Amino acid sequence: MNAIDIMIDEHKNIKKMLVITRKYCSMLLNNEDFDLDVFNEIIDFIRNYADKHHHGKEEEMLFNKMEEECVEAIKKTIRYGMLVEHDMGRMYVRDLEEALKRYKDGDKDAKLDIIANAISYTHLLQRHIDKEDNILYKYAINNLSKDTLDKLNKESLEFEENAKKNGTQDKYIKLIEKLS
Repeated sequence: MNAIDIMIDEHKNIKKMLVITRKYCSMLLNNEDFDLDVFNEIIDFIRNYADKHHHGKEEEMLFNKMEEECVEAIKKTIRYGMLVEHDMGRMYVRDLEEALKRYKDGDKDAKLDIIANAISYTHLLQRHIDKEDNILYKYAINNLSKDTLDKLNKESLEFEENAKKNGTQDKYIKLIEKLS
């Protein structure tokens, strides 16, 4: 499997977690009984699977290679689109974590901030993933040199092997199954 296919598969897992996140937001909104710590598990998934594992490959490998080889319009798309959206996602997660803490400390109005930040994250990532899968990744496949794609595939496979040794993929796939 090549690097782009791996990233597309990871997007499928991330989208599953987005559905799960919406489900728990709805449960919170409707005052359904569940362990609020599920949001900590969602935050862990976002930070360590979606951001560190997946976005790490994009930012450190794919986007860097595209910055070196692609036209200025694509460079701007990466800098002022994709990377900005990665940072916006991180902001929503920080704000979600803060709202969760406030809510647990007794600030019942923070419930709204939990839902708002979690849902904002899901909306952002749905659109972000669509742009990457249908535009940016296809552009990379069609415009990066064969040597660059080969290097990207090699680096990505090494990254995946290291993550596999640490149990990253298994841990977060099991979390998706648990929370579904």
